Amino acid sequence: MTGRTPVLSVRGLSVRFLMPGGRGVAAVTDAHFDVAGGECLALIGESGCGKSVLASALLGLLPGNAQTAGAALLGDLDLLAADERTLARTVRGRLVGLVPQSPAAHLTPVRTIRSQLEETVAELTGVRGRTALRAAAEKAAARAAFPADHLDRHPHELSGGLAQRAATALALVGDAPLLLADEPTTGLDRDLVDRTVDELRRHVDNTNDVDNAGDAGNTADHRDRALLMITHDLAAAERVADRIAVMYAGRIVELTRAADFFGAPGPRHPYSRGLLDALPDRAFTPIPGLPPELGALPGGCAFAARCDRASDACAVQPPLTGTAACHHPHAALTEAADRA
Repeated sequence: MTGRTPVLSVRGLSVRFLMPGGRGVAAVTDAHFDVAGGECLALIGESGCGKSVLASALLGLLPGNAQTAGAALLGDLDLLAADERTLARTVRGRLVGLVPQSPAAHLTPVRTIRSQLEETVAELTGVRGRTALRAAAEKAAARAAFPADHLDRHPHELSGGLAQRAATALALVGDAPLLLADEPTTGLDRDLVDRTVDELRRHVDNTNDVDNAGDAGNTADHRDRALLMITHDLAAAERVADRIAVMYAGRIVELTRAADFFGAPGPRHPYSRGLLDALPDRAFTPIPGLPPELGALPGGCAFAARCDRASDACAVQPPLTGTAACHHPHAALTEAADRA
């Protein structure tokens, strides 16, 4: 898509949960995408469509009843095939930084934010000494707009927005090649949303290199950094994303440039167009109906029951052709389709 080497290359990633009674839930089905160095890919879609499950699969954080298939290559390492030792000692924090969807559950409840930041800095950057660690922790907090006068508080003393900023600060410490941000703006007001996603974008663009040049362990090249952002906030996605991937009922149904998605010619998949039309600053028209249950997916196109363009052809699952997986996509400008 960008002409750059992918930092992350996902091929045929599928996740299925085995439930009591032998029932299966197809949470993610046959996902294919790349995230290149210097790029932000925003993964969007309704709650329950499989976005966070995909993120958990990349980090080996799925429950024991999950079965995965496909590959997710981070360089030469297949994240789906890596054992727990490799994931814990090599991947998490060092190769993949995570901004979690539920930060309060990821913060250690009996330790202050300062102590957690200092420990993370020491582990991932090699900084030593009480004074140096204190300064590095405060610098890390500032990157995520976390107030210095709250560093000595415990997680239960923080609001949801402050917990989110603490988790973001922790994720940025290692300057990992891949930053995986799962709903990174939850609980934040609009100004902090913009500041947070701008900071995540700076991680990719490497505008902090001058400030970080003296930090031990900071040797990453910005061309080798990428951001995969999972979000419901389409304004945040429009602000920082290079490309948009739209997920519906466990499948990626559209993958296109952000400029084409939010501008002209607009989304090609009817579901994607419905997401934009539902925004208050657009048509403010909800998509009719409800998504199907992932444990009882229909044959063919899962969106057909909600789509005013559906026909008999939709009884067959459409492949991702060009930028959209749809038998009746909206028209695209030729040059935009060629670019994507």
